[in-house]
Amino acid sequence: MDFEILDTPRLLLRKLTPEVYDYLYTNYSDEECINHLGLHNHQELVTEKEKHQKGLSAYDRTFLVFQMIEKSSNQVIGMCGFVRHYPSHFRAEFGYALSVETTKRKGYMSEVAPSIIQYGFGKMKLIRIEAMVGSNNIASLKIIDRLGFEKEGCMRQHYHKDGVMEDSLIFSLIKM
Repeated sequence: MDFEILDTPRLLLRKLTPEVYDYLYTNYSDEECINHLGLHNHQELVTEKEKHQKGLSAYDRTFLVFQMIEKSSNQVIGMCGFVRHYPSHFRAEFGYALSVETTKRKGYMSEVAPSIIQYGFGKMKLIRIEAMVGSNNIASLKIIDRLGFEKEGCMRQHYHKDGVMEDSLIFSLIKM
């Protein structure tokens, strides 16, 4: 299988979809899956496979994310993409995370986010991109602001983190 790759100055972005996961789990060994997905151990693979079996996509939604692979180390350091994609509504929720602590606060998200947004509006034909950000997540709020997202509101008690229910601020970016 050929994996679609986007290129930024410091990173390669490797596209993952439900079909890619199907292919990996069918054709790769557990060790190969761990390496390819940038996981740290077999328990993380078990968790990923359980999510896959429960259905990461449904009749009305799916996902499309890119692994962030550091060129200098060839290490998977995170993901960025569309964690909820509603193709029939031409909208998706933008999401991202760095999984390696030492890569945080180095501008990686600012580097990749414009390419992912462009991919969404271009190749995916999105009209609307949404982002939900914790009200205390200052770093993500800065990224969303730099990308031109507009704040639409607050979803109270929206997600559970560290034993506490927290609010999410909702933002959108509309294709012009």
